[in-house]
This record gives sequence, structure tokens and C-alpha cells, in this order.
Amino acid sequence: MINKGKFGKIAGFVASLGLVALMSAGCESDDADGEKGDSQTAERTRITFFAAASMTETLTAIAQRYEAEHPDTEIVFSFDSSGTLKTLIIEGAYCDIFMSASPRQMNQLDSGNGENEGYLMSGTRTDLLENQVVLVVPDGNPKGIKGFDDLIKRLGDGGILLAVGNSDVPVGQYSAKLFSAYGLNPDELYGSGTLTIGNNVKEITSQVKESVADAGIIYATDAKSAGLTVVDTAPEKAVGRVIYPVAVLKGSKHAGKAEDIIEYLKNDESRKIFESVGFKSLILQPADESKIFTD
Repeated sequence: MINKGKFGKIAGFVASLGLVALMSAGCESDDADGEKGDSQTAERTRITFFAAASMTETLTAIAQRYEAEHPDTEIVFSFDSSGTLKTLIIEGAYCDIFMSASPRQMNQLDSGNGENEGYLMSGTRTDLLENQVVLVVPDGNPKGIKGFDDLIKRLGDGGILLAVGNSDVPVGQYSAKLFSAYGLNPDELYGSGTLTIGNNVKEITSQVKESVADAGIIYATDAKSAGLTVVDTAPEKAVGRVIYPVAVLKGSKHAGKAEDIIEYLKNDESRKIFESVGFKSLILQPADESKIFTD
């Protein structure tokens, strides 16, 4: 004869064991799912991209598109003057891709700046874009500045404060070339009190937009992005071509992915984003085969 009281205790004990087992299995399952999620997150490739400040808006927009199409990749930008970024790379900062607002800084990295065999991965350097140097004024143009000719004549009067880049910033180097083309000594101008100096093109743009300066020398693309009035464009014979090269760094841990991103910068959608603010693409577009005629 079965003792019902004893049987009930045994059944209760077995049931409690079953509940503990289920709870344990559930915890193990949650842990496994968590580990799987952590693994998926850890597998996301992080690309460090150093780029000239004038690339901020366009590269950010393109990166968002790339990440949406490549969820395994995260692009992290450092935007600053090309000279500052070049120095960081030489001093050992980690970087996968570098894009400069002038060939000068890229050339220095390519040559190793006299210290080594160079920082760029062979075969990855591309001249991607071209820009223009322009003269901009605040809203309403309070000083009535008509262009570079008018600006140069009036700089010596002390009634105009001009915002320019420092000597290590490409836009500042283009400004110095422009002054020289007008027969002015850039060093004397920098010490004359008629100039206010920006460490990158965004600082110069802000000084003009906020009417801290009466005019500024920046890039056409920054003028368009900031909604500033352009009163003149520097002639190519005075400043040269404003070329933006891009390359993968030798120290990149993800060179294949970095090269893929550079290729992405060359596609039609990226080109449209660059051109929307005034950049000129230097990448030849594939010919339309429907318009090619053969004998």
C-alpha cells in the first residue's frame, strides 16, 4: 500500500528539481545568447579615418550610407586640419585612412618626412576631389568687399579684418600663395594685425559667419555648406589646383576594408554627395556603352 503523504513529498521534490533544471537551462540559454550577441558586436570592424575638416559634412553622409550597407563596419572620423592630422600620424596615432585637403601633407607622409620609408600603403593613393579657394563675407557684406582685388587694396588701411588659416593648414598655404601672387609678403601680413588666424577651415568659416571677421579665405564647399556669400574665386594660376588625395596607411589592421571604403568614395552615389556641395570628382566615370559606336 502506497503512503500518500510520503508519495506527495517525493512528487513535490521531483517537481522542484524539474523547475530548478528548467531555470538553469533558461539561464544557460540567456548566457549563450548574450555571448553570441557580444561576439557579433566584437566582430564589427572599426575603421579610423583621419580627414581634412572641409570633408566633415560629405564624408559623414557617405559613411552613414556605407555603414547601413555594411553593418559589420563602423567608421570613426577625426576631422581637423591636414597638417595637424599628418603630425598625429607621424607621432604614432593609429589611422586606417587619411584624406588631405592638399597633396603637400600626403607627399610628406608618402616620403616618410625624411624619417622612414613612408606611411602610405603602396598603390592605395588616389587623387579623389578638387575644390576651389574663395573669398567669403558675412551676411549683408557690411564692409562692401567686392573681391580679391578690392580686398588687397584695402588690407593696408587697417579697416578690414581678414580670417585665414595658419601656415600649417592647406587653406592657409593657399592664402599665402595668393598674397604672394599680389606681390604681398605673407609673413608681414601675418604680423600686421589685419589677419585673424584659424587652425582649420571650420574655424575660419565660423569667424566669418559670426561676423568676427569682415571676410575670410576658405574653400567653395565650406562656403556652400555654411551658406556664406562668395564674392570672388582665386584664380588657379595664383594658388594652383586644390586637390584632395586619399590613401590607406601602412599600419592599418584592416587594409582590405579600408581599400573597400576608398572604392566606395568613388561610386556614383558618393560622387553626387561630393558634388552637391561643390566638389569636383577627379575619378573618371565608366563610359556609357549605349553611346559608344563602332564600325
